[in-house]
Amino acid sequence: MTQIHKRLAGLEDIAEIAAEIAASLAPGDVVALSGELGSGKTTFARALVRALHGRDDVSSPTFTFRHTYAGSPPVEHIDLYRLDDPAEARELGLEEALENGAIVLVEWPERWPAFVPERHLAVHFEGAGDAPREIEVRRMGASRAAR
Repeated sequence: MTQIHKRLAGLEDIAEIAAEIAASLAPGDVVALSGELGSGKTTFARALVRALHGRDDVSSPTFTFRHTYAGSPPVEHIDLYRLDDPAEARELGLEEALENGAIVLVEWPERWPAFVPERHLAVHFEGAGDAPREIEVRRMGASRAAR
C-alpha cells in the first residue's frame, strides 16, 4: 500500500517528507532510495540525518560507497551507483551496515537488489533537475508489528 505519493513543489518538500519519515524510523530500518541522477536522493538523506541528529554535513558516498553518521541510532548511508559487482560490495564490508542497529539509507538499491532486506521503506523519485518531481514512499515486506 502506498504511504505517500506527492508532486514536489521544491527541495523543501523533500526535507519535509524526510523529517516526517525520520520520526517513524527505528534502529535496524532500511530505506531504499531510487530515482535518476539529480532526482533528490542525497537531498532526502541529508534532510533525514538533519531531522535525526541535527547534522547538515551529509554528502553522497558515491566514491567511498559508505558514510556513517554517529548518533542514536547511527545512520549508515550507502551509495551503490558505482557498484559493478555485488562481490565488490562484500569485499568492502557493506553488509556490516545492516548488522549494527543503524538506520540504513541505500541509494541505487537496484544495483544490488539482494542487499536490501524484504522489509524496508522504498522511496522513489521521478524527475530531476528543473523537471517536475514526484516522490512515492511505500512500506515493503512485513511491518514491524507483524514480526
